[in-house]
Amino acid sequence: MHPILNDIRLVSFDLDGTLVDSVPDLAVAVDASLGELGLPAAGEVRVRDWVGNGSLKLMERALTFAQGGPPDRELLVRAHEAFLEHYGRDPGSRTCLYPGVRECLDALRARGLTLTLVTNKPFAFIRPILAQFGIDQHFSLCLGGDSLSQKKPDPAPLLHVAAHFDQPPGACLMVGDSRHDVAAGRAAGFRTLAVPYGYNHGEPIRDSQPDALVDSLAELV
Repeated sequence: MHPILNDIRLVSFDLDGTLVDSVPDLAVAVDASLGELGLPAAGEVRVRDWVGNGSLKLMERALTFAQGGPPDRELLVRAHEAFLEHYGRDPGSRTCLYPGVRECLDALRARGLTLTLVTNKPFAFIRPILAQFGIDQHFSLCLGGDSLSQKKPDPAPLLHVAAHFDQPPGACLMVGDSRHDVAAGRAAGFRTLAVPYGYNHGEPIRDSQPDALVDSLAELV
């Protein structure tokens, strides 16, 4: 067992870029939404650098790219509604589970740790994606970016999770792929562990100074 888990009783995982590579499906929905507005497609490579702050921010970044400047509120709302519709039709057919994830979740659950999911993805899309990989039953609580009034990097979702299970933050671990995960975990008083293969706006996650870094979640167990 990785030493970061010593005395840890609850582990919160990020979803996109940590457990699953969802960018192929996100990019299809982004580009379909831009196309409805007569704007050029962004493409998967660009979308990969835009993920991490929720779907509204994703579409704001896409529109800023497509029209060469920040969108007004009306356009952003229209584009976001289109994105939710397109993504909701098919949130997972191109999404894949990262290597080592299933082994990690199975082992942590077998050891009696409480596993939770804290993502900035809208809540409605969480369960279908987890279910298609058969890992939905691993998590005792899931929070989306719209579950509370705040989302990562605000520590509120993590503090909510800790309080829900009556655990002190010092007995909790945040696992993610981006600076937002590390910042939220640190602010909440959680230990932090990061993976380098996800989405961090093109920046090395090591620069965010997580408490630990692993190349695969299989290294946790």
